[in-house]
Amino acid sequence: MANNPNNKNNYPKKIGIIMDGNGRWAKANKLKVTQGHEKGVGVVKDIVEECVAKNIESLTIYAFSSENWSRPKSEVNGIKKLIVKAIIDQVPELKEQGVMLNFFGDVRSFGYEIKEKTESAEDDTFQESPSLRLNVALGYGGRKDIVNTCKELAIDYKAGRIKTNDIDEDMIAATSQVPDDNIDLIIRTGGDKRLSNFLLFQAAYAEFMFIDKLWPDFTKDDFIKCLNSFKKVRRRFGKRV
Repeated sequence: MANNPNNKNNYPKKIGIIMDGNGRWAKANKLKVTQGHEKGVGVVKDIVEECVAKNIESLTIYAFSSENWSRPKSEVNGIKKLIVKAIIDQVPELKEQGVMLNFFGDVRSFGYEIKEKTESAEDDTFQESPSLRLNVALGYGGRKDIVNTCKELAIDYKAGRIKTNDIDEDMIAATSQVPDDNIDLIIRTGGDKRLSNFLLFQAAYAEFMFIDKLWPDFTKDDFIKCLNSFKKVRRRFGKRV
């Protein structure tokens, strides 16, 4: 995918965010867990606006992991309702900003309504040259993605469509369900310092920034600080410079 020609400030072109801490924020404020997730959606909106303003090429957010299915049923159902509401409320504004939505992961497991809403949102926001590609991971796990990629390549090999020597990093990236590869920066809020099965292949050379703030408390100013910190990093990719 082409880089955004307007991004001339040495900001990261492709950013991933692990939005951790909604539940802990709700508990600390004596609110329901779903209210923490609702507050978190508002933060996403602010960060998307800042990405557009800063000419970031893509933003990939970890909305719901494959492991999150083990959470209480009431919380999962609340998240499902929130996904539908967020799509209905925000798609018109995203279209106005020129933001293109992509959903990936095991979206089918969320049921027919969400599958229909996500596909409709993708169609409604599609454009050839978006101001920002907003990729939303739903029911996604990095290990499962790698396994599924291997299976697809094995099927193509068995069918004679590809040869062993055809398989390289570019083919793996193209076969993966993740819309963007070669993530430049991953931000995780909530204080934990781990990837939690997020973009394992795509984050091979990403810079990592771990923020102690819980996601609902994360602000545009915090995001800008991360961008400015990234600008100071010398990225050598294994070379001697």
